[in-house]
Amino acid sequence: MDSSGNTALARSWYFNLVLQDVVTEEQSDALAQLASFHDGRISLVESPERSWFTCSFEAETMTQAIADALARFKDFPSVLVQSVELDPIALEYNGMATLSVVRVPE
Repeated sequence: MDSSGNTALARSWYFNLVLQDVVTEEQSDALAQLASFHDGRISLVESPERSWFTCSFEAETMTQAIADALARFKDFPSVLVQSVELDPIALEYNGMATLSVVRVPE
């Protein structure tokens, strides 16, 4: 039951938070010190071209799950999330039929 008295059930939501830039060595060192990024719900993935976090958060809605994940970045300065993306596996886990991407306004 939530604070409004509703009995909506939380479920797991899967998505990726794509960063604007590749994580630097300094940022990686800072990330290692942040406990909020070490609970198994958010994990950094890196390639030479980009960095992103795979996320699995429990919430009533996907919007709430994304907000919970993004709230962690207040402790991770100078890292900007460029977009929230759902890959084909996340679409299946989330029970969605079409690709969804929420981009930062330009």
